[in-house]
Parts: sequence; C-alpha cells; structure tokens
Amino acid sequence: MRYYLKYLKGDPVIWMIVILLMAFSLVTVYSFVPVLVKIEGGTPFYYLSKHLLYVVIGFVSMYVIHRIDSKYIYQISKFAYYLAIGLLLFTMFFGINVNGADRWIRVPFIGLTFQSSDFAKLALMIYLSKILVKKEKQLNDWKEGVLPLLVPIIVICGIILVDNLSTGLMLFFISMILLFIGRFPWKKWLSIIGAGVLLLTMAITVHEAFPSLDLLPRYDTWKARVTRQFSDESAGIENAQANNAELAIYNGSITGQGVGDGRLKGYIPEAYADFYFASFIEEFGLISGVLLILLYLILLLRIIKIALKSDVLFESYLCLAIGIHLLFQSSINMLVCTGIFPVTGQNMPFLAMGGSALIMACISIGIVQSIANKNNKKTATATSFDINGEK
Repeated sequence: MRYYLKYLKGDPVIWMIVILLMAFSLVTVYSFVPVLVKIEGGTPFYYLSKHLLYVVIGFVSMYVIHRIDSKYIYQISKFAYYLAIGLLLFTMFFGINVNGADRWIRVPFIGLTFQSSDFAKLALMIYLSKILVKKEKQLNDWKEGVLPLLVPIIVICGIILVDNLSTGLMLFFISMILLFIGRFPWKKWLSIIGAGVLLLTMAITVHEAFPSLDLLPRYDTWKARVTRQFSDESAGIENAQANNAELAIYNGSITGQGVGDGRLKGYIPEAYADFYFASFIEEFGLISGVLLILLYLILLLRIIKIALKSDVLFESYLCLAIGIHLLFQSSINMLVCTGIFPVTGQNMPFLAMGGSALIMACISIGIVQSIANKNNKKTATATSFDINGEK
C-alpha cells in the first residue's frame, strides 16, 4: 500500500479512508440494489458496472485535481459560480425527472445523469471562500462586504430549494457556518439567518395562497414528510420506507445479518442511496456502523488539520467548508435512517450508489489533497533549511 501511496500526494490517511470507502461501496451497492432491479429491471451486475464506472471517474478526477495547485481553484471560482447558476437554471427548465423531481441532466452520448446541485454546492463553497478573503476588511459594510457574500448564497440556495428542500437548507447552513468561521459580524450574521427564514416563510405563504403559481413544485411532498415525522400515524403505509429503515437497523443487531442476507433492504426503495445507513447496519451490524462513523470523523479531523496548517485563508476556509459538508451529508443520512429526521435525499459520501454526488465528493477531496500537498512541500522546504542551517 505504501508503494502506491507514493504516487498520491497529500494526506495518506485521507487517501486510505476514501479508497477504502469507495472499494467497499462496490460490495454494498451490489448487495443493496435488488429493490432497484425489481422496480426498474436489469440485473445487479448492470448497476454494479454503472457504479464502478462512476468510481473510476471519481478516482481519476480526484487524482487529477490533487495534482493541480490550489491557486488555480481560486482563479476559476467566479467562473464555477456562474456555471453553477447556468446548470441549475438549465436543469429547472430542461432537466429529466427521476423519482418525481427534475434535478438531473442527462449527459449526451454516454447516457449517464448528472445532478447540477452537486456541482453548485462545491462551486458556492469555493466562491464564498474567495469572497470572504477579498472582503475580509469590509465585512461591516453592507454594500461592499455583506451583499457580495449574501447574493451568491441566496441565488444558489434559492434555485436549489425550489426542487430540493433538504439540499438547499443544508447548503444555506453550511454557508452560515463558513461565514461564522470567517469572523463575519455576529449581528449581521443573525440578520442573514433571520432573512433566510423569512424568505422561506414568504415563499411557503405565497405557494399556499396561490397554488396555481406552482412556486414550490415539491411543497406537498415536503409537508407530508414533516407532518408524518411528528404525527401519531407515522406507522401508516405512506411512511413504510422510513419504518422499514428503522426495522432494518433493529434487524441488524450487533453483528449484522451478513453480506447479501439483509431481508428488509428489498422493501426500502432507496436502500442503496438515501437509506444506505439502514441497509448497511442490517447486513454489517452496529459495531460496523460505529466504525463507519469513526472513519467519517477521522476524515473530518484530518481535513481540519490541513485547514489549520495552511497559511492561505482561502485554502483554510475551503477545506473547512468541504469537511463540514461531508459530515453534514453523512449525518443527515444516518439521522433519517434512525427516524430522527424526516425523509430527505442525502446519501452517504463515497458509499452510496454512484453518480454526480460521488464524483463531486471525489473532486472535493482532490482539492483538499492539493492543499495538503502544498502544505507538505512548505514543511519539507522549511525542514531542509533548518537542517542546512540556512534558517
């Protein structure tokens, strides 16, 4: 393993965790897709092959990005932001419908689909990190400091929220945490949070008052999910997938049923994605679930270490945003599977059946490893100076 790691720059622990998770995903996806075979046809091997293609694309993307100097990420941040807006608007009007939501773009010629919000999340994190650095001394000025940060958040989160409430809200809160880390004035910070809540409330009010406008196409779905979460009738048929997810966790017990032997995964529509954690616990058990949580926490801690080690603010902010996003996404999947959160569409990073989420998570880690590689080079140079007595 050490022989191959010499070709992978940056943090070796992050490389090992991500490669381990992606390799393990091949086993679990093959095991968790029977429900998809029943619904859409095909064979488990077909979906495994498709996922393997995404894994290969993700790893290659991660490798290429980690070899690029992070200063180039800084330079293309504005372009990435505007490209994200364009992709989101294109998806809104011309996207294909999957599971009742128009969130996907079909890639020409190869037939694969891409969720534009996955790219938009990373693009916004990169752009906000850059603006936080540029406007560091103007954060007390609404026009010069606050609006340049606020507008991108409202635009990206607003467009995503129309069709994907959980992703829009998650991205908004990640943005708020990033602003807090960037020493944003706390009074203005609270004002922005209040304004965000007010805008969402107004959008819901307008939608309920004038349903013909169809301002929030999936509002009824959101409302039903939240209502069922806090209703005494949550055991009904409509909430069967959430109930089956909880039963799968119970059925997994301490050591699990074994690979391929899970029985309830066949009754959970998104066992390979949105309800991945429940299917994982059923087959691998609570002990494996705890180990999985520890892997994500170690991944976060290593990313935080890289962020703190960097002497470039942009790199520190971006690393922290990426780490927080990965933790948020995995935590929401676990909380949904355990019945604490209403049903949402957040899957497990690097583990759930592949697609744009897997590729963008790999690109995110590639950026982190690029920054880690840069840190390592500076440390090596400083150490060399110390040894030679030149410093």
